[in-house]
Amino acid sequence: MKQHFANLIEEEESAIDMTPMLDVVFIMLIFFIVTASFVKEAGIDVNRPDAATAVQKDRANILIAISESNEIWIDKRQVDVRAVQANIERLYAENPQGSVVIQADEESNTRVLIKVMDAARSAGVYDVSVATDEE
Repeated sequence: MKQHFANLIEEEESAIDMTPMLDVVFIMLIFFIVTASFVKEAGIDVNRPDAATAVQKDRANILIAISESNEIWIDKRQVDVRAVQANIERLYAENPQGSVVIQADEESNTRVLIKVMDAARSAGVYDVSVATDEE
């Protein structure tokens, strides 16, 4: 009986408990999901104008595209110019550290670009940039 009890204790001591490791893995997974910043794509490709002073912009989370036919695209949806401010406010509320980058086609109208910039500033986002290609 004593030998049998000693074998049970020995088996119990040699077993590895995986529960704490799994807890740590799941906590890390939740942490990375919560802290990840997601980039909202504009939804279309545009021919950006060239600029000699183009600079790489980090942390651009709200992308707005203006097509050559002056259509505005946010988050893979075509948006009316009157709804741009509301969309930017919504996306900015999701990520307050983000900035707005406008990808305007080189054939698009400057009037539409200025309206989008005004809508971004009216939404409370003052970090607004216009995307270009390097020469």
